[in-house]
Amino acid sequence: MFRTRSAASLGSIILLISLTACTGGGETNPTPAAADPSIGLGADAEAMLTEFDIAAPTNVKDLIEQLQSQSLTERPAGLMASVRVDELLLSSGNDEVSVPIPTDDFHLSVAPYLNDTHDCYFHSLTTCVGELADEELQVTITDDASDEVLLDETVTTFENGFFDVWLPAGRDLTMRIDDGENTAEVPVGTGADDPTCVTTVQLS
Repeated sequence: MFRTRSAASLGSIILLISLTACTGGGETNPTPAAADPSIGLGADAEAMLTEFDIAAPTNVKDLIEQLQSQSLTERPAGLMASVRVDELLLSSGNDEVSVPIPTDDFHLSVAPYLNDTHDCYFHSLTTCVGELADEELQVTITDDASDEVLLDETVTTFENGFFDVWLPAGRDLTMRIDDGENTAEVPVGTGADDPTCVTTVQLS
């Protein structure tokens, strides 16, 4: 069964959400799912997803993509899915389950904007909404130390206004975004203390 949060933990969650508008989950001790992210989500995670009629995929990367790509009208009310550096936290009511993310990988969600944005640190797959939905963008990401180009392709934002990239962990990078008329270039990191949600890229 799932582990129940304490009242103090709930207070921490409320404070965290007030500081980061689309962040889900708090600093708790959730039930671990699978020790190896490649072997599945774990029984507790699958049980929680079943409560929301979500068919569990085989691994955490597929689950993140599945939840991120949902239309806004199909988002499961009551389910929070917060992407951290090393885990995906699933929570419903007082129950929370941790699904590990492979240690060599870093999941980054980016919501560029023209006029309106919001604060975010840990991306919530089930509540975050950005300004530019279904927008085609040219994205280039370069390693600052080696000048290696890790990504150079056209992406399309999901209905929630975000696009996702999986990057090597522990890097300092530069990201350039071009919508055909406007551009922006910003530093991003994939270290243990870096955000998994970037909403500060204003195209101009």
